[in-house]
Order: sequence, then C-alpha cells, then structure tokens
Amino acid sequence: MPDLCSYLQEKYQMDPEFCDLARQAEQKARPEFEQIDETAKINQARVLNAFREAGISEYHLRDGNGYGYGDPGREGLEEVYALSFGTEAALVRAQIISGTHAISLALESILTPGDLLLSATGTPYDTLAKIIGVSEAEGRSLCGRGIIYREASLTKEGKPDYEKIRKLLMEKPRAVLIQRSRGYSWRPALSVQEIYDLVRFIKDHDSNIICFVDNCYGEFVEEREPTHVGVDFMAGSLIKNPGGGLAPSGGYLVGRRDLVTKAADRLIAPGLGQNMGTNLGLGPLLYQGFFLSPHIVAEALKGALFASHLFTILGFETSPAPGSRRSDIVQAIKLNDEEGVKAFCRGIQKASPVDSRAVPVASSLPGYQDKVIMAGGTFVQGSSIELTADAPMRSPYIVYLQGCLSYAHAVIGILQGVQELQCLGKKATATW
Repeated sequence: MPDLCSYLQEKYQMDPEFCDLARQAEQKARPEFEQIDETAKINQARVLNAFREAGISEYHLRDGNGYGYGDPGREGLEEVYALSFGTEAALVRAQIISGTHAISLALESILTPGDLLLSATGTPYDTLAKIIGVSEAEGRSLCGRGIIYREASLTKEGKPDYEKIRKLLMEKPRAVLIQRSRGYSWRPALSVQEIYDLVRFIKDHDSNIICFVDNCYGEFVEEREPTHVGVDFMAGSLIKNPGGGLAPSGGYLVGRRDLVTKAADRLIAPGLGQNMGTNLGLGPLLYQGFFLSPHIVAEALKGALFASHLFTILGFETSPAPGSRRSDIVQAIKLNDEEGVKAFCRGIQKASPVDSRAVPVASSLPGYQDKVIMAGGTFVQGSSIELTADAPMRSPYIVYLQGCLSYAHAVIGILQGVQELQCLGKKATATW
C-alpha cells in the first residue's frame, strides 16, 4: 500500500505504522477474500437469472401513480424478489420503512389474540423486543394485544438450545421467530445450514408451525437464503443488504403466498394489498440496488474481515474471529471501555463522505434500553449497508461495524478508527 500510505499520511495525518498493520491484515485475509468473491458470483448469477425469468424490461422501470392498479414496476420487482429468494410471493414496498417495520408487519399479520409466538434464538434485539412487548406488554405491542410470548435462551456458545425449544413447542406456538443476525450481542449469526436444521426440528414436531426469519444483514452472505431451506416467511430492509446502497427506503417480505397476502392486506387494506400501491418513482433505484447487492455485500464482507484481522493483530477480541464462517455482514469488536467506543466511532465518522465534521454522541433512541452511539455519514439516513459503526453504551463496550459501498472505503475508515484509538493511548500490542 505504498501510494495509499503516502496519501493517507499527507491528507489524513495517518501514522505510517498503520500501513504495515493493514498490509498484514490484508495478507492474512486474502484466502477468505477469494471465497467471498466466489459466493458473490453465484449470488449474482441467481439475481440475474431472476431478472431474466421475470422478463424485466425498460417498461418495468417506470412506476405508476395513484392507486397503482396493475403497476408493472411493482409487480416486476416483487417477482424478481420471489424468484431470487425461491418463494411463492414477495411484498417489496418503499412504504415499509425499516427491517423492524417489516418484521412487525409480518408478525401482526399472522398472529391473533391467544396465539403463541416462540423466539428460538433468545431475547430479540431492543427495538424488536419492544414491538413484541418482551419486558412490558404496553399499548400496541403484540403482548399488549393478547399474543402470548415465550423464548428459548441460547446455549453458552450462542446456538439454539434444542432441549428448551422442544419443551416450548409442547405449548403449540402459532409461529417461531428466528433471528439470523447477532443484533447487539456477542453470539455468532446463524448460518443457513443451522437455520435449516432448526426448521427441520420444528417442522418434525408440527408441520403447521410458521417458521419466520428476521434476515436483516444476512442477504447474499451465503450461497443460499433461509427460504431455500424450508423457512415459511422472511423479512428484511432495503437500506441494508438487498438495497445495494441505492434504495433510499423500503423493506421486503418473502415466503408462502398466503402469508405474504396477509401482510400485504395488513399494510394496505383487506383484499387490496397485492393489487395496489406504487413505489412513487423509486422503482429504478430498487431494481438497480437489488441487482448490485451481491457485489456490494461482498465488499462489506471484505471490510468486516479486514477489521477482524486488523483488530486481532492489535490484541482485541473480535466476533467473528478471523477464519470463522460468516452469515451476516456485522463485525463485533470488543473495545472494553466507553472511551474506546467513542474514539472508534469518531474515526468512522471522520472517514465518512457525508457529515465528516460531525462528532457522534451517545444518546437515547426510541426502542433502545441504553444510550446508543452511531457513526456513519451515509447517503441514506440509517443505511447500514454503507460504512457505519454503532454500539449500546454498556459493558463490555462492543462496537458493531457493518457495511461499505467499497472495500477501499472500509480500509480507510477502519484505519481512521484505529488512529483515534491510538490518540487515547489504547495501544493493544507492542506493534504500536
């Protein structure tokens, strides 16, 4: 990296020793980069084939207006999603504003008072826990509306506890919630194979149970998606992986036709959901972003892998650790104290294309129990397929790094974060 190092020293006042560290990290990561590229090629071929099978033409890139009856742009996009995820139907709408909104929409559409929802992956992350009413059944939460909730805590290794799940299945849940990504926890993301094993276990007990997956941060990380291995219903956000950094808003649901229809009717009106609605001119961005997403996800994975190797060299704990399998784009780094988290987030913010002069500050956010610090000068507010870092301000002070539209940006941002840590005197090894 000799030319890059010279430029970073001149323009970013980067410590030259960091270039040696970056070189070491890249060399160690190179074999894993090759596997990421191979997975991206397979996923790109799958998405391209979906576009071809759906017969997407220039005509589909023009959104309708008004009621959106027979809107070819909307219908074509949802067919592309269904084909890519191997499902009967899809609901892809700009009006679904986040992954949490998509999940809430799905659960509210399939659960009625008296139904039991079982989380097979422990306590959900903060915002989803609030929607369910895990700790307090307030207002419009699921529990507040008469839904019964149970959860099976994970094993010490962060894996589904089959014995606990087996006992809770005896209570006859209507649906089982599976959270693929780690959320704000140290546990690993579930692989598609692990989800397959879990779904098969549930279905062997009762084939009528709806297996629902929160797929946020997981799309196109592996060669298959959870819906390819028996999941009934799945949700995600377009300002994460499948939006490819271009989608300015939106969320998706894919799965069985009857379940998608229920969710569409919940979003719009009974009997009208899949026949109405327009993406209000955003269609071209949603199509192009989805087409680019296998490549963009690969860039994000390389950035996360680089961070894992670099911080491991520096003596910090990382999850996933170098050489571990990955099933989402999130990289957790244990920085051990509040000031370290703040410093790293300052570095990511300084290396952002938007709001680089801003200083991230921990604050209270709706749906979160602890104050949260968020760094990321993104083109789309809240986009986490762009380079971002965030952390709940609680021990052991883990920062969660995710996304990047280019691997080069991830390298620069991560090195800027390391430099900010150095300014605190947090020298983890004698390398510094």
